[in-house]
Order: sequence, then structure tokens, then C-alpha cells
Amino acid sequence: MADIMAATNALNDGRPAPFTEDSWHVRIGRIANWAGVLRLAARAGGWELQPVVGRRPSTPAGMAELLSGIYAIGEQGETWMKELLRESRVPSESEIGQAEGFLTGPGSMEDLELFFYDS
Repeated sequence: MADIMAATNALNDGRPAPFTEDSWHVRIGRIANWAGVLRLAARAGGWELQPVVGRRPSTPAGMAELLSGIYAIGEQGETWMKELLRESRVPSESEIGQAEGFLTGPGSMEDLELFFYDS
């Protein structure tokens, strides 16, 4: 968890999301960065990332489910970045703000660790 926190440090100077003062490239890049970090974390832990849309996690949920849920947001960030670079689509402020809010607060990665464990 500490490695994930270090690798995805938003460098937002403690500002709350949404980070409207920053450029689209910076904002989307922060979100997309989570995807790569979580792919590495899953690989290092031997967990397999799974699609989460339309699925309920098992009870109790394990680390694979936790990482998969967060990964879905980062993966969307990667899609947004590709679209932004191709100038085919700019996501709405609302979409970006929701993703930023999910990834940066309230709560913390340490809090999430209390609710999920490997089965």
C-alpha cells in the first residue's frame, strides 16, 4: 500500500479535488498513472485484475477485488488520455472531478486496507 501511495502521489499541494487550476493533460495524467501502478501492484502480489462493471465483489473482498475496483478508474484515465491526445474527445469537468475525488479523498489508502484482506 505504501508503494502505491508513493507512486501515485498527486502532487496537488494539499488542494482538494477537483484540481481545476491544472491543465487537462496534468489532471488526466494523474488519473491514468493509477492504472500502470495498479497493474504492477497486482503482478507483484500475484493478483489478477478483473472487470468490475456490473459485478459484485466476493464477500469478503480480497486485494484483487480492491485493486480491480481502483484500477477501473485509472484505466478510464488512460482512455481519456488517448482521446485527448488524438483530440477526439475531451471528458467533461464532472467526469474528471469525480475520478479525482475518488482517488484523492476523503479517506486514505490506509483506511481501505482495513476493509479488505486476502482470502
